[in-house]
Amino acid sequence: MVDEIAELLGLPLIPAYNEASGDQVLHGVNYASAAAGILDITGRNFVGRIPFDEQIRNFQNTVDQITGNLRAVDLAQSIGRSIFFVGMGSNDYLNNYLMPNYNTKNQYNAQQYADLLVQQYSRQLRSLYNLGARKFVIPGLGRMGCIPSILSQSTAGICNEEVNQLVLPFNANVKAMINNFNTNLPGAKFTYIDIARLFEDLITNGEQYGFSVVNRGCCGIGRNRGQITCLPFQTPCPSREQYIFWDAFHPTAAVNILMARKAFNGDQSIVYPMNIEQLASYDS
Repeated sequence: MVDEIAELLGLPLIPAYNEASGDQVLHGVNYASAAAGILDITGRNFVGRIPFDEQIRNFQNTVDQITGNLRAVDLAQSIGRSIFFVGMGSNDYLNNYLMPNYNTKNQYNAQQYADLLVQQYSRQLRSLYNLGARKFVIPGLGRMGCIPSILSQSTAGICNEEVNQLVLPFNANVKAMINNFNTNLPGAKFTYIDIARLFEDLITNGEQYGFSVVNRGCCGIGRNRGQITCLPFQTPCPSREQYIFWDAFHPTAAVNILMARKAFNGDQSIVYPMNIEQLASYDS
């Protein structure tokens, strides 16, 4: 999704943080990490994952790296004009709350966990703001009860409405956080992408978009191809453009491109208070 948004903005494909060097960092850096969460403990069963707090420290390192090459005013302007796409939260459910080897579910109900996450998320985004970030794109969480990994846990292969309901307080809290930031952080512009609404539309009206398979992965093993995710050298489906899900957890490139385009120039029912095209041209 981020790659398509960058392309729509006319930007180059940006390098990963650990591969970026020299002037490359002036055009953008990808700090993302598989399995990373808002909470440091999320995804601990994955070796080498970089939690969001550490990603922010990596951004601080990038700022320190380029400080000597740019005047303070130029640096502030460059960071202020940049768009920060921050998509966090899904792993805090899939690789924490819903995992049997975590005690989180016994410690917090849905609302309490959402409050914990967004309290931390708010602090983290404020840290980025204090480092000079002003333009943010924050996607919410989709219908996670309908991904192949969750579908595979049902013998009937139907969406888990309990999981779908579980993430609703998180989305509500993120929206409230964004409204608060837009009101109280001078110069900041936060845009929210309603991923849940986009996914609802795709799953309900998949055929209108050319998707004929909405309930199993293109690459995976087991029920709904979601019990074991796509393995190295495994042969995927021959027509991935017809699938909503690539593997047990992730959407296909076709879905990412479609959602990115809707977020780029869509109306406020999908992306608000402004779309990404408007955000990019906004001059504080």
